[in-house]
Amino acid sequence: MSDNYKALTRKYRPRTFEDIVSQGHVSNTLRNAIKDGRLAHAYLFCGPRGVGKTTMARVLARTINGIAEDVDGEAITQSLNIIEIDAASNNSVDDVRSLRDTVIIPPSEGRYKVYIIDEVHMLSKQAFNALLKTLEEPPPHVIFIFATTEPHKILPTILSRCQRFDFRRISVDEIIGRLKQICATEDITIDDASLHHIARKADGALRDALGLLDQVIAFCGTTINVEEMSRALNIVSTERLFESMEYVVAHDTAGGMAMIDALLAEGYDIQEFLVELLGHLRNLFMARDNQLRLIEAPDDIRQRYREQSASFSAEDLMRMLHITLQAQSLVKEAQQPRIQIEIALLKLITMDRSDSLQDLMQEIASLKDALANGGGVTDPAPRKSAPAGGSNMDGERASAATPSQTLAPKSAAPASQRTVAPATKPLVTQTDNDELFGRPAIKKPGTTSAQAVQVAVDAVQDVQVGSVQLIEGSLAISSQPEVVPAKPEPAKTRVILEDIREQWISFADYAREQIPQILYYAILRSEAVDLNHNELTVQAADAFSLKLLEEHRRSISGLLSTYHESTLSIRTTLKMGETASTADDPYTRFKAMARENPKLRLLVDLFGAELEY
Repeated sequence: MSDNYKALTRKYRPRTFEDIVSQGHVSNTLRNAIKDGRLAHAYLFCGPRGVGKTTMARVLARTINGIAEDVDGEAITQSLNIIEIDAASNNSVDDVRSLRDTVIIPPSEGRYKVYIIDEVHMLSKQAFNALLKTLEEPPPHVIFIFATTEPHKILPTILSRCQRFDFRRISVDEIIGRLKQICATEDITIDDASLHHIARKADGALRDALGLLDQVIAFCGTTINVEEMSRALNIVSTERLFESMEYVVAHDTAGGMAMIDALLAEGYDIQEFLVELLGHLRNLFMARDNQLRLIEAPDDIRQRYREQSASFSAEDLMRMLHITLQAQSLVKEAQQPRIQIEIALLKLITMDRSDSLQDLMQEIASLKDALANGGGVTDPAPRKSAPAGGSNMDGERASAATPSQTLAPKSAAPASQRTVAPATKPLVTQTDNDELFGRPAIKKPGTTSAQAVQVAVDAVQDVQVGSVQLIEGSLAISSQPEVVPAKPEPAKTRVILEDIREQWISFADYAREQIPQILYYAILRSEAVDLNHNELTVQAADAFSLKLLEEHRRSISGLLSTYHESTLSIRTTLKMGETASTADDPYTRFKAMARENPKLRLLVDLFGAELEY
């Protein structure tokens, strides 16, 4: 390294307000304050790293003390009038006490004595408290300038004594403009794609961008292209990201796995790839939503985003963003990060597209319209299926439809003569039918499987659609049913309260085999007292029975509905004169009886007798 060489971050550090990039709101305010003689005694510069906070403080100190622009920015800090303090290493009370002792000394030359305290949030609470009085009423020749990236860590009493300026994150275009000026001065040839990559990787910090440019120049020399720049910074190229999404479009799992293997072999960081992929998906979403101005890329790359985004819907891209974001958090904690990133890419590749789901919904709507109009549907239009290697939303591979899954034409016979054919496997039972629709599994005596299926078939569109068969947890429709007579379901009658009361004991006996024994006795000890719009009020004899009926209210409602062939729900109340206290339950009464009856108490003491229920 040459003795005269300076890094670009030091060589091109701004020396005037005009040189500072993207902070015009701060520069203009400070220049006006100097012009009007309205300088504050304390300033707070806060914002992200590398956006010019310390540089702005030095320029302000240079300007108010009349230091020439050709004087090196680092040389002015050696002046006795401009003191820079690193609060990260000078954060104790003793350091602040030393500062207070030097504050009273006037400047040796110039008008002001400027204290620049960098990373001021690192001062301890005691140091802040020691600085309060001096900060509130400093000598007229003293100006404090605080710089920090975390203003929320500064005490409110300090914040209230400063004029605060928030520095902005520098945009990609502004960084590119500054880099072009420097490259022209240094006689460096570089393409726009490389400048965009450097600016994006700097993440709004011009200082970081200059450091990256210095690194690329050291690797590539004075002529820089995007391929060599990507190798120098180990950046996942834009071409690689577009390639990865082409594998997703084509459902090419083999190509995707080969790409991951190549990335790892070339030394790319998995987290870096996921970050770049997440940004790529975000840009595709913006292009799909016609928000190209929000994509930080050259015009030709923006056009490529527009073209590739046409292969996905907005819903697909949102799901892909979620999968990639989830993979980022999983990779951080994974013992085998490679497997996690492979799983994430496989999810993206094999994910069903939303357009296939929309096609299915359209087919269902068309089928409903045809059935409602009395027409026959013999060959519905085939919907799009995932290519070979694709899968559905749950990761199961898609398979071709079998002949037994096609719809038979609608029969012209009246509803009373429509039939249900026997299936190769046992038809769904009443219990299966109840479980399928989320109701309690209740088997009412006298209900056959054929009748249960007939009820389900007639309830759906009231048309003949073939035989219903339970195959691997789903209903399949057969195209060649065998005609057998079907018994129509009897019409349901409205139940009245007197019938429920007369059949209450019979209902309890009917439910006895399907409920716990203790619940059976609770039903026997209860009675139906009111019926209002299919809501039956059941009065419990005691608090313990009330608790049991409440816990099993849903099951009892289902049993009542089945027994009376009507839709019934129940609400429970306690019999008048009873209380909901726990002292009324049988266990508590048994304990009370044991205390009052000497013989019963003797049995309890000798044999440890307990109430069994």
